[in-house]
Amino acid sequence: MSFTTECITALDEEGLFESSGHKTRFKELLDCYGDYPFFSKGLCKCMYLSAWDEEHFCVILEILSVMALGRDKTTEEMRDNGDSLVSEQTTDEYYVYLLSNAFLDDAPYRLPDNADIRPSTRHIIFQALRAAEVIDSI
Repeated sequence: MSFTTECITALDEEGLFESSGHKTRFKELLDCYGDYPFFSKGLCKCMYLSAWDEEHFCVILEILSVMALGRDKTTEEMRDNGDSLVSEQTTDEYYVYLLSNAFLDDAPYRLPDNADIRPSTRHIIFQALRAAEVIDSI
């Protein structure tokens, strides 16, 4: 079984897709970019997180397209851009981008207890952390 199939199945079995659109967008990213040299489990976690909605999906799709055209071998430049995006955020997005950077760094992430964020964003972050555990187990 391919990584893509195994990953989709495992996440689906754990009920980690919020909608059919979330699952479809994630699968599209894996199908398109899963075989590139820059693909990693950390990037896969970012794909799951960004597939949550159309807006974030478009952001990562643009980034991955540029990386593919540039024949990038790592996510180093993507990670550097992540630092810039974090510094520009003044809303809940700040924590989402911190999580993305942690995924790319293969580093643990814990949402600060005092993080003043909407319940919907908190839910997305906790689901992404659960999905990360599943992805790591594949």
